[in-house]
Amino acid sequence: MKNIEQTLQKLKLTKDEYQNILKIMGREPNMLELQIFSSMWSEHCSYKSSKKYLNGFPTKAPWVIQGPGENAGVIDIGDGLAAVFKMESHNHPSFIEPYQGAATGVGGILRDVFTMGARPVANMNSLRFGSIRKNDKIGKYQRYLVRGVVAGIGDYGNCMGVPTVGGETFFDDCYNGNILVNAFTLGVCKSDEIFYGLAEGVGNPVIYVGSKTGRDGLGGAVMASDSFTEENKSLRPTVQVGDPFTEKLLLEACLELFKHDYIVGIQDMGAAGLTSSSFEMAGRSGSGMIMHLDQVPAREEGMEPFEFMLSESQERMLICAKKGYEDKVLEIFKRWELDAKIIGEVTDTGNMELFWHGEKVADIPIDPVGENAPVLDRAVKKPAYLDEIKEIKADISSLNVNEVFDKLAASPEVVDKSWIYKQYDSMVQTNTIKAPGSLDASAIRVKESGVGLSLSSDCNPRYCYIDPFKGAAAAVVESGRNVAMSGATPKAITDCLNYGNPENPEIMWQFAKGCEGIKEACKELDTPVVSGNVSLYNETNGEGIYPTPAIVMVGVNEDADKTIPSFFQKEGNSIYLIGETRSDFGGSLLLKEMFWEVSGTLPELEYEKELKLWKLIRDANDKGIIDAAKDVNVGGIAVALYKMSVLANKGINVSSGFKNALDIFSETFSRAIVEINDDKVFEDLASKSGLSYQKIGSIEGDKFILDEIRRDVKVLKNIYFNSFEELIESDL
Repeated sequence: MKNIEQTLQKLKLTKDEYQNILKIMGREPNMLELQIFSSMWSEHCSYKSSKKYLNGFPTKAPWVIQGPGENAGVIDIGDGLAAVFKMESHNHPSFIEPYQGAATGVGGILRDVFTMGARPVANMNSLRFGSIRKNDKIGKYQRYLVRGVVAGIGDYGNCMGVPTVGGETFFDDCYNGNILVNAFTLGVCKSDEIFYGLAEGVGNPVIYVGSKTGRDGLGGAVMASDSFTEENKSLRPTVQVGDPFTEKLLLEACLELFKHDYIVGIQDMGAAGLTSSSFEMAGRSGSGMIMHLDQVPAREEGMEPFEFMLSESQERMLICAKKGYEDKVLEIFKRWELDAKIIGEVTDTGNMELFWHGEKVADIPIDPVGENAPVLDRAVKKPAYLDEIKEIKADISSLNVNEVFDKLAASPEVVDKSWIYKQYDSMVQTNTIKAPGSLDASAIRVKESGVGLSLSSDCNPRYCYIDPFKGAAAAVVESGRNVAMSGATPKAITDCLNYGNPENPEIMWQFAKGCEGIKEACKELDTPVVSGNVSLYNETNGEGIYPTPAIVMVGVNEDADKTIPSFFQKEGNSIYLIGETRSDFGGSLLLKEMFWEVSGTLPELEYEKELKLWKLIRDANDKGIIDAAKDVNVGGIAVALYKMSVLANKGINVSSGFKNALDIFSETFSRAIVEINDDKVFEDLASKSGLSYQKIGSIEGDKFILDEIRRDVKVLKNIYFNSFEELIESDL
């Protein structure tokens, strides 16, 4: 092959990888074969930098039906039902083209779930943007990105009829050059009717279904495996174009198909399109496959074999049907007005044989593409900055409590994001119990059984920046605590590990430590990892993002009617603080808002206390004495009480009793604010829990009173509910 070095550079393949390809093939590959290796061995598809550190994640528990390795994870939720869920990233496409990038991210994660046989019942998202407060070029562009991403998520999810029930949004300068858009979907199905991405049985037909293939998304997997530069920020052709109306037809057609015993397996065409889906399906069973690319339905004229294999056109599936049932499969999809075509069959050769108008154009051993994919042992090095930021430089003691409260109360990180979530239909399917804006975990009802499912997305990138290990562990703990505050038992997580350039040893050190933190927290809390995603190269011109291992925890409440609200409910009820408060300001919102400083150390994670807290909430809920519960997290008890008060439109009278007045903004872990309707019963339970607790006040009047802070609830409501909309629409 001429100009091999230039070709390898363009395809993001190294010389060592090319030598490995030569060994696998036993000859020089042609360009189509080389492009297939390029996609399958890209960071996005092969996890070559991260695989080493993902090994050892806790993935098993009696309630885990399917762990990592399939399209989505599956857990048992009782009554013969299962929850199917996963989170995926669509970061690079969303920065290049925010509307389509975010929309197709939602479409892709929906397919991952319904290809397992589950009807999607809930969407969530974890969004990270840069500075939106400044009225400069960066601020205006970030506000444009927010508007585009939110519109894309809303339009796709709304058209699909799947509620978006919650999520999180975070803003920091570190995302100015690389935003993060992580999409989550949960579906429900019968626990004995789960479908897998498998192709086996010699002679079984391989069927392409869904939209026609176009040139959109070409090279998407490779693009997502590289950093941004000024030159490649405009790679619009690598961003897919979504059509939610077609996906809705595809969803219903697949769910109809699953009612019959017509197929062996089914796989979504996600990253690397037809290439990844075919290789993964055959690879899982050790089979071979023949595909006739000229039979693939085409959207555009003059398409070539490599375009059919690498296009990431949306709303497509690959099916391995049982021989003799192909006509029945085709009939279902044609009735739903979708393209459906037999394009190949399963063989026993162990090779992927591709034909173009009768001519064999590629012949690749399947197993080695996965088994011999590179597993890199990249250099790791503790970041030099960690020693520089270990000590907090700011003089916190000089701050005025009232000034801090007013600043934090108006922070984009704190205030209501209704401008975002009002664009999402959160009530479609009528299962939603806790919708966006309800605080802490979202919750839905499973109508078939009456069980409640609670979901929480969490990660504090500041924590992960100052301590990659504890920060990642804290994300697991916090998402679990949110779920526990709703009355559910945390069961399992899915993750989306967003980091910078793995070729930088300091980034790989952050990643390694983050994985260790997740492993420790999941093991200690008995909440295994059942699915996930890794997104690397999140940087622009050498500037990487903060480590952002986003976590979604899923929990089960045996009775959906016993879901606990997160804001105050009844005048006269008592307010208690559970857990010990120390002066913990490392990575805190106070430091960020008052000094623009991200520094310090994180407190210890006390897993035993965390589990005791979760149990105390459940026990109080069982006795019917807890009317509301909210964890204490960003901004301390001051922000937690502020949110609980303004959402309830109720005043409070609280005295913290802290010796250090600023500790109302401390972010010590393993704490919660609870509203109690029977003090005696609660204090009896709490005293047996082994946790510290104190009654700090009651719900009363129309004033927000916390130590020396006194505000009208009406004034706080205006700040809380209007600040974000005014900011995000300031340049429209």
